[in-house]
Amino acid sequence: MNIKKAIQNEIDEAIFNFTIGDNSQAKAQISKILESYPKIANAWHALAEILLSEKQYQQAIEAANKAHDLEPKDLHINTTLSRIWVQIGDQKKAEYYNAQARMMSWKEQLQEPPVEKN
Repeated sequence: MNIKKAIQNEIDEAIFNFTIGDNSQAKAQISKILESYPKIANAWHALAEILLSEKQYQQAIEAANKAHDLEPKDLHINTTLSRIWVQIGDQKKAEYYNAQARMMSWKEQLQEPPVEKN
């Protein structure tokens, strides 16, 4: 198995633990990944989502910003940043990241082949 696939499997396992409510295990798994591979945007994004769920907004913003620095055109990271800024109460920043996410979504839709109608 290649290293990218192995890392993604670890991230997926951490996300699974998060979804079943084991945040501490999920954070430990993600932190371990980030110690060795600090340039994995998916891991920073997963950490931001965990921290957001725990209402640790400042730490969530830090993690989401690291993910964004690595993948600024990622639809999901921009959506997470918007959600965090909503919780913090900064409407201007929330709207900015929401607009970025919408534009990325539209670009993705425009790249998809049209659906044939019978």
